[in-house]
Amino acid sequence: MQVKLINIGFGNIVSANRIIAIVSPESAPIKRIITEGRDRGVLIDATYGRRTRAVIVTDSQHVILSAVQPETVKHRLHSKETSATEEQEE
Repeated sequence: MQVKLINIGFGNIVSANRIIAIVSPESAPIKRIITEGRDRGVLIDATYGRRTRAVIVTDSQHVILSAVQPETVKHRLHSKETSATEEQEE
């Protein structure tokens, strides 16, 4: 299995294979997930003091905060998957 890494802003990189969801932090349930993650010690703040624009949930129950828009993260994830598929076909 090949490890795919995705840039989530400011030089921070997450394993694309571990991502379950990329969501906006605006709704009450997501704010609750952030608070619970902070309480459990599994919150990773990668915003560098900027506004949180995307919340990434991983299969290890870690909650990652990013200052990059969810659409941007999705686009980076999709472009990595597309390039990996093309490499496997060659």
